Amino acid sequence: MTTPEPLTDPASRRTGRVWLVGAGPGDPELITVRGMRLLQSADVVLHDRLVSPALLELIPRGRLRLDVGKLGYAHSISQERISALLVEFARAGYDVVRLKGGDPFVFGRGGEEALALLEAGIAFEVVPGVTAGVAAPALAGIPLTHRGIARSAAFVTAASSTGSEERTGAPDWDALARIDTLVVFMAGAAAPATAAALVAAGRSPETPAAMIVDASLPGQRVIVTTLAALAADPPAVPAQRPCLLVVGEVVALSALLAPGVPSPRDGAATPPDAAAPDAVSAPVPVDAYSAP
Repeated sequence: MTTPEPLTDPASRRTGRVWLVGAGPGDPELITVRGMRLLQSADVVLHDRLVSPALLELIPRGRLRLDVGKLGYAHSISQERISALLVEFARAGYDVVRLKGGDPFVFGRGGEEALALLEAGIAFEVVPGVTAGVAAPALAGIPLTHRGIARSAAFVTAASSTGSEERTGAPDWDALARIDTLVVFMAGAAAPATAAALVAAGRSPETPAAMIVDASLPGQRVIVTTLAALAADPPAVPAQRPCLLVVGEVVALSALLAPGVPSPRDGAATPPDAAAPDAVSAPVPVDAYSAP
């Protein structure tokens, strides 16, 4: 990783721009064409922890690349510092890509970064990405909506930042239990509690549910079960791997649309491989960097 040449000529000094780019669910081929073009033209790229290393390798040599990802609740860098870095680099004249897994505005804090840039007077643009909430179920053979089975779908996060429930309130499980298909982000450790809450809110314990780990990556695993089984005996999921939970009758279609995925009532599911390669680089000590 090489720091870009400083823009020292006053005549060429300008304010850079920032693009909040969605990298997609993991597979480097699922980034948009526009996202790829911007990634290869930016002076600086600040990326999330789970962005594919293969995608990062496509950044031209000589560009500054910083890992500003967060590891669960153990943040390697604060959200405030990330936003500050975007502003600092842009004010120094660099064009910056903030590369975020999935879509920047779907549980990606892209809105917070956009507001920080707006307040600082920095020009920015959002480049949508393929959200895991749509991609992961599709790759597991689970249509979120299906005629005669599901005509509504909702996204919710199982994880919350410190104090967020005091600001926004706990999830409305009674309302969520009535949604045909529920997609739960960051569901790994929280999946049993989520399943129990949905059953307590009136969802049938026999409702099919699927845990999707490492969606779109070579090691993708799909564990099909029921809410009752998930609450009572949750499957082992490798720590710190991206995990998404899908709840609804559409999950049963995976047996037809994704051969090899077991039925939720077969009683046999293939657990994720705990020894699967973890293609995540160690975070860069970002606070050591500052824009020229």
